[in-house]
Amino acid sequence: MNFDDFLGSFREFLESSPALELDDGSRYVFISDLHMGDGGESDDLRNNRELATTSLARWYLDQGYTLILGGDIEDLQKFKLKRIRDAWPELYEAFDAFASRGKLWKLVGNHDLALLREKEQPYELHHGLALRRKGRTIFCFHGHQASRLFASYMYISDFVVRYLAKPLKIKNQSVSGDSRQRFKAERRIYRASKRLGLVSICGHTHRPLFESLSKYDSLRWSIEELLREYPASVGERRERIARLVELYRSECERLGRKELRWGLSKSLYEEKSLLIPCVFNSGCATGKHGMSAIELGGGSISLVHWAREGATRPYLLEEALLKDSFEGTPFSRFTLKQADLDYVFARIDLLGKD
Repeated sequence: MNFDDFLGSFREFLESSPALELDDGSRYVFISDLHMGDGGESDDLRNNRELATTSLARWYLDQGYTLILGGDIEDLQKFKLKRIRDAWPELYEAFDAFASRGKLWKLVGNHDLALLREKEQPYELHHGLALRRKGRTIFCFHGHQASRLFASYMYISDFVVRYLAKPLKIKNQSVSGDSRQRFKAERRIYRASKRLGLVSICGHTHRPLFESLSKYDSLRWSIEELLREYPASVGERRERIARLVELYRSECERLGRKELRWGLSKSLYEEKSLLIPCVFNSGCATGKHGMSAIELGGGSISLVHWAREGATRPYLLEEALLKDSFEGTPFSRFTLKQADLDYVFARIDLLGKD
């Protein structure tokens, strides 16, 4: 896909999307890629059923958040909508509660695009949502728009998965499971966001990003900062740095084994040495160790992770800026990254010049 062609379509996509004013007193949470199914063994959200329902119905709703469902909420490439609705009554009740307060925005992704063909649809559907703040734009969308395959052959892809791959038990290698496809989609979004001077919040790849940095990149920066501090440190601090470096190094090695190494480096998004903080990704709700989300509020943007007690990876316990234990439940909310939006846009303005 020619980048100039993509940039033109991305600009049109932004201009055709509804827009809201974002003030510092409002709160938004962007959650994507629930991949709700029929509740059975092939349902990707099955293991996080209670976690997803509790976080939405008892935390975000009570805290007055506006919920942005960022696409691939229902997995219509694998299941019929009626079976999904029958399997997830509690979660749909939570969606209804947000909608009744005027605090629900439902965006479509490649796995639930077929909702646009449903005659009876309880929620208004959109492809994107622009949040305007101090004359700047935060653009929310699913992310499949950056994939040439999905953009050009969306309904063919839906047909192949539903009627051929699933009955024949052919594994569907989506962008979330392919490092090359994931990287190409992320890079297109990064380049377009940088060129237009905006912040993009998306999902689709199932890989959390904060300020355009992946978990792998973020850990590498943490290791470098600790190593610089280590020579002058003494006593307990020196011992703690040594433990953290070993912990983070181990996690980096695990990530390196999991994915293609070239698809992890920040240098492949940007030829220059400084990365522009213009892309944020909510990850997904189907992770083995919990679910992640992007939050906006109080003039800041945050990456959070929800997990069951005892199921959190050790490095997250060290990296988290804040931990909120949810009373009466076995779940906790970890604030992993947070940045002031004015600071983010200042970096985009001052570092994004070609």
